[in-house]
Amino acid sequence: MSHEHIKQLITAAVAAVNPYTCTQRALSFDGNRLQVANNTFDLTNGNLYVIAIGKAAVPMAQAAVDLLGSKIGAGIAVTKQGQTSKVEHDSFTTHFAAHPVPDDSSVKAATAVFDLLTNLATSDHVVFLISGGASALCTYPLIELDEWQALSKALLASGCPIQAFNTVRKQLDEIKGGGLGVAAAPAKIVTLILSDVLGNPVDMIGSGPTVPNPQTAADALRILNKYGIENATAQQVLERLDSKPYQFKSPVAIIGDLSLAATAAQQKAADLGYDSQIIDLNLTGEAQKVGRDMAQLARNTKPNQCLILGGETTVTLQGDGVGGRNQELALAAAIPLSGAKHLLIATYATDGDDGPTPAAGAQVTGDTVRLAHQAGISAADALSKNDSYTFFSQLPDHHIITGQTGTNVNDLVFILNRKQVA
Repeated sequence: MSHEHIKQLITAAVAAVNPYTCTQRALSFDGNRLQVANNTFDLTNGNLYVIAIGKAAVPMAQAAVDLLGSKIGAGIAVTKQGQTSKVEHDSFTTHFAAHPVPDDSSVKAATAVFDLLTNLATSDHVVFLISGGASALCTYPLIELDEWQALSKALLASGCPIQAFNTVRKQLDEIKGGGLGVAAAPAKIVTLILSDVLGNPVDMIGSGPTVPNPQTAADALRILNKYGIENATAQQVLERLDSKPYQFKSPVAIIGDLSLAATAAQQKAADLGYDSQIIDLNLTGEAQKVGRDMAQLARNTKPNQCLILGGETTVTLQGDGVGGRNQELALAAAIPLSGAKHLLIATYATDGDDGPTPAAGAQVTGDTVRLAHQAGISAADALSKNDSYTFFSQLPDHHIITGQTGTNVNDLVFILNRKQVA
């Protein structure tokens, strides 16, 4: 039953941050005037353009299309390869690009976006719709693509937080750090964001393509040095780079985030009869350490309690296994949870993707390690190799597989104490 409860919690959380619903809720249109992010766009004159970039690009763009219809002169959606839906509008183009490491498709998408923003007038308006994954999906790097890919892979493997990763990307990419905002000038712009960065810093979500960049090239260099990233080309460019001094008006509104998803899950847990609490939505750090912390927290829960946490952990790769931060967190939790009765810990990536695997996360109990031992599998060995996906693939009812959800607001952790109150 508790596995079914986890499924219901996930369904409620994802539904609350449905990109289509969140976008339409943020827009109001009366035929000529568009109200968005506390701004009014008079669409009587000039053209309206819509540019959506990220894992939620298609449903966000479709929401705008269904509301604004023929008022949209042209639009582009850039989303992740593997998704199949396109924006249904005669003047819209949908691009499918690579994630988490960009490739030619990401550059092609960026080129299309820049082309659309060329030669806009002061009477024109651009609505940008940004969601998680935008940094990789749409890129126009200042260094050769193979060097850019190598740098991305090194940063991904380093265990650095997304803020550090994006600080580097913003300096070395024409799209990022306000690049699109500048390209759209002199048109009026506004940005709606489905946030996948803790605390909702608008300059970091999608690497801030439409807002001024407060970081500098020196900041990016310090990050490369701190995490031991050796990329001579990137370092040389940063050393001689004048940081982007972009200053422009860019109204922004956060239309969905982790808090919205967690609150919906909390309500669902209460509906299911749990004493439900949101504990922390700022989980960061190494997934293995956070996993151990989650196990200790679970052991201190009371009967019939559901604790909800969220955030975005990191994995510093030490082995050559296959996994993702959510599965690694769950595996790390399973070891100290071993033998505990009535306890379940589930981890979930709200975009439906956990690392380069088809799983979105995993759920573990006090029996997980014992079941693995019976199957001849060592949890500790799998953890040392960062091989969580392989580990859970060999155990029934442990993987959480939902497929791509079309949204992305970080990760959730659910802790259930299934013991009933006497």
